[in-house]
Amino acid sequence: MRRAASWLFLVSTLSGCGHDERFAPNALGTGGTASFEVRGTLEQVYVTRADPGAKLQLLDGTGNQQASGTADDLGSLVFRGVAPGQGYRVQSGDETSPAVDVFGGDTPPPTADFYESQKLVAGSGYITTRDGTRLSIYVTLPGPAEDGPYPTVVNYSGYDPSKPGEPLGDYESLCGSVPVLCDAPADASALIAAVLGYATVGVNMRGTGCSGGAYDFFEPLQLTDGYDVIETVAAQDWVLGHRVGMTGLSYPGISQLFVAKTHPPSLAAITPLSVIGNTVTTLVPGGILNDGFAISWIDHVLDKARPYGQGWEQARVDAGDEICEENQLLHGQRVDVIQKAYDNPYYTDEVAGPLNPTKFVGEIDVPVFLAGAWQDEQTGPFFFTLLDRFAKSPLTRFTVYNGVHPDAFGPQTLIEWKYFLDLYVAKRVPSVEGFARVMAPQLFNEIFKVELSFPKERFADFKSHAAALAAYEKEPRVRVLLEAGATEPLGAPQTSWEATFPAWPVPTVQPKRFYFQPDGTLGSDPPSAATGSSRFFLDPDAGQRGILAKGGNVWDPLPAYAWPPLETGKAVAFTSAPLEQDLVVIGPGSVDLWLRASVDDADLEVNLSEVRPDGQEMYVQSGWLRASHRALDPKSTELWPEHTFREKDEKMLVPGSWTEARVGIAAMSHAFRKGSRIKIWVDTPGDSRADWRFNLKKFPGQALYDVGHSAEKPSSVVLSVVPGMSVPTPLPPCPSLRGQQCRALVEHVNQPTP
Repeated sequence: MRRAASWLFLVSTLSGCGHDERFAPNALGTGGTASFEVRGTLEQVYVTRADPGAKLQLLDGTGNQQASGTADDLGSLVFRGVAPGQGYRVQSGDETSPAVDVFGGDTPPPTADFYESQKLVAGSGYITTRDGTRLSIYVTLPGPAEDGPYPTVVNYSGYDPSKPGEPLGDYESLCGSVPVLCDAPADASALIAAVLGYATVGVNMRGTGCSGGAYDFFEPLQLTDGYDVIETVAAQDWVLGHRVGMTGLSYPGISQLFVAKTHPPSLAAITPLSVIGNTVTTLVPGGILNDGFAISWIDHVLDKARPYGQGWEQARVDAGDEICEENQLLHGQRVDVIQKAYDNPYYTDEVAGPLNPTKFVGEIDVPVFLAGAWQDEQTGPFFFTLLDRFAKSPLTRFTVYNGVHPDAFGPQTLIEWKYFLDLYVAKRVPSVEGFARVMAPQLFNEIFKVELSFPKERFADFKSHAAALAAYEKEPRVRVLLEAGATEPLGAPQTSWEATFPAWPVPTVQPKRFYFQPDGTLGSDPPSAATGSSRFFLDPDAGQRGILAKGGNVWDPLPAYAWPPLETGKAVAFTSAPLEQDLVVIGPGSVDLWLRASVDDADLEVNLSEVRPDGQEMYVQSGWLRASHRALDPKSTELWPEHTFREKDEKMLVPGSWTEARVGIAAMSHAFRKGSRIKIWVDTPGDSRADWRFNLKKFPGQALYDVGHSAEKPSSVVLSVVPGMSVPTPLPPCPSLRGQQCRALVEHVNQPTP
């Protein structure tokens, strides 16, 4: 979700306002006078130009006070959670505003003429939404508008997609044939799409950049805005077929899921890359606050959503953009999402439910291309909970792989992204040709620090879009790229082999269970000892430790990792015998623990690694759980323990008593070769991720945890194994695989419970 450094830049006129009678009252109020301005919108009322510090009261249509507040330093205030209705007024002292109406989420969208009346041109501009708010946009075209129409994509986020374009490197001599090189959009996916011949529209979300309104994280207004954006862009004469796609990695990838669920009629397809599965599983994985990346990302976005927070707005205002200047007035009213997270530690349908894509992607009814990395250090690995939920989408294509956050822009995935857009947005025979292929090695070098090229064309022999589309739609839905980084140049986002499947979960997957044994091994049979357990103690500092060496960058081909071996007493570990045949795991897993604690809770991390014949240990995947959140959702399976995280289901541990708790291992795709060993360990969260940190529960004194491995308390791990799948390549170097750190094996000896 962090903007991909300088490479996202490849590293480095205003619209008309349509009219719809249903939404006319939601502009500035009528029927009174006041020195301040009031606007009604979706369950909110906006106040601007009041005296800073003024006391403001919101009155309903009968004159009863519904809310009150104080104008900020810019004289603005947003009343939120306002019931839909007519005749709302704002009072300050002896002044009362004109009446405004507040509409609800079930209000039908504007009619087509509202969108058709807005004319967008190349460069900076604005789209007017149904409540009169103007969203900042930046448009690039492959050529003159009159030479269109062009296939078109929209990028929508709270970053800076509408920041005015700038020249890209030393390409001035090529700008005549590839105009975007001298007019490069700020978003990476928009830039790539533009180079590949697409018109692009970058849109700043409400309350960010030069857009009006106040920011909140995926509030309903952002969704209705997204609908209005899609319909306005699609209505333009220069848009091919008057249908558009959406692009974006991370934040602008996640936003596609939210916009698509509103069913804009002119949305052709979406391509979400490197996304979350659920806000909760990234913000509080396993019920433990991620106060590393998750909180720092929110803080970054909030800082950029303040007035003039992104930096480029001032230049627009200085150049005479009065709308951008006006739009800054409400930016100080952004919602403190960090405080909101602390105020809502449990999952609720009211707060967390609307922010859970896993719950609503089944409503999406357009084709979907989704790609994600199992070891994503930012959005995390839990996007896999989306993959079996797109019930109404007419076509889905999923590409999954080991790797890190930007790896959807690797050549093997990016070319399929382009093919998908060509088929469903441009409606032409897919290809990547000409300048894009020539430029590709430099593009990939800027992103990944190695020169790579696109794979060969696979639709070159097709003569028509219909024939190519028919062939494409017969292909398997799920593509698994295995061992990204294993080929030369080592650590690059390209794979030596792949597998395809008709669906997720992989239909042929079988659960394979390994039991914890008293001697620290993993076995296929439950332990036979009547009693027995091993002990570790809480490491209170672990939560704030990562795996990168000082100055290390997880996006380097071979990052500088500092992945320490396990310390005696701080973990319990169990390792299998050498495998007698290859074992390929594709999907999630579950570590089913029998746990006894000296305190009333436990923050747990489980880790899976491969112990190789060459004496190296390679990381595979992790999972987390605060034991008091161990209650399972009925949708849980043997291979995936879905937890409810609801307050009513919270149950503390009874010190000294045994309790069963299932800790999910996020999905993965990894080949354990014949001769390797499988290792599982349980310890305190930390020392496993590059950017995630864990706000651990604190206890007076030392917290001790026992893990059972007896006939009565048989702890175990179960993995998603694809039976009969052999590995066609030799053991990869260590390090080499993207997102999977290596260390020299240090055998760990468990401490038995006294």
